[in-house]
Amino acid sequence: MRAARVTTLDGPSSVRLDDVEAPTVAPGHVVVDVHEAGVAFPDVLLTRGLYQMRPDPPFTPGAECAGVVSAVPEGSAYSVGDRVAAFPVLGAFAEQVLVPEALTFPLPDAVSFVAGAALPMNYLTVHFALTQRGRLERGEVVLVHGAAGGIGTAAIQLARAMDARVIAVVSSEEKAAVAQAAGAHHVVPADGFLEATRELTQGRGVDVVVDPVGGDRFTDSLRALAPEGRVLVIGFTAGSIPEVKVNRLLLNNVSVVGVGWGAFWQKQPEFVRTQWDALLPLLERGLLDPPIGSRHALDDVAAALTEIDERRATGKVTITVRGS
Repeated sequence: MRAARVTTLDGPSSVRLDDVEAPTVAPGHVVVDVHEAGVAFPDVLLTRGLYQMRPDPPFTPGAECAGVVSAVPEGSAYSVGDRVAAFPVLGAFAEQVLVPEALTFPLPDAVSFVAGAALPMNYLTVHFALTQRGRLERGEVVLVHGAAGGIGTAAIQLARAMDARVIAVVSSEEKAAVAQAAGAHHVVPADGFLEATRELTQGRGVDVVVDPVGGDRFTDSLRALAPEGRVLVIGFTAGSIPEVKVNRLLLNNVSVVGVGWGAFWQKQPEFVRTQWDALLPLLERGLLDPPIGSRHALDDVAAALTEIDERRATGKVTITVRGS
């Protein structure tokens, strides 16, 4: 089968397509014919050996996909022909992938493979962030950084589905349109977001900040919090990891909360399916609908990774492996 391969840790431009042996089914796993794969920032980090998981080259990246089950072991909960979304962690940038059953999820007929591939990494991470770590309550105000990206648009939609008010932070007019289309109640520019947020909240501040960006805006995120507010640290797409002067946490009893979804579910893989089951009703009601920024052919995997690496992505970037 054809698969993207990382053979040297030199970044997205070094990823190449190759012919590799197709996977065979194993107990507790299913083989999925990949129709669409999602591309995420950790995939970019993997191409440089900078992610917390560091497989030795050569390997096939790709954490998430959607497609059709093509092989199952005896006693499987799935059948050949089932439509699924999946989170294989590695290997999705290929024509087939072996996935643990615990990380394979039923995909409703009304949800396309493109949307299915855009769901696992971002929406399950954000669900964990808002519910498990952020303890978001109905009626609270959520500020979302990087609001036009995959995590950002997922956070807008899920927070809104949880009856929160959403303020989106973006760096351009194009990205503002994406955040607004995703459902943000208010959209503000990254430059001056603190002042804009204070004005929108009549000086009170926000209850939760979703931050996949990091960098030099972090201190202003703390200043934007209402009493007992929480900053959810999801990632550092800006490149630099901010430091916290912990005396700031005392002023309004605010919290900086780490969101390590992978570290959490790896100790209890069954948790991921409970998350998916919680999202299904929202999918079926149309409350979650991943904005797709761009789709690339499997042959063009390096360009898809580069788009995210250069922070040009608006919405979810995907790779089309088979016609959807």
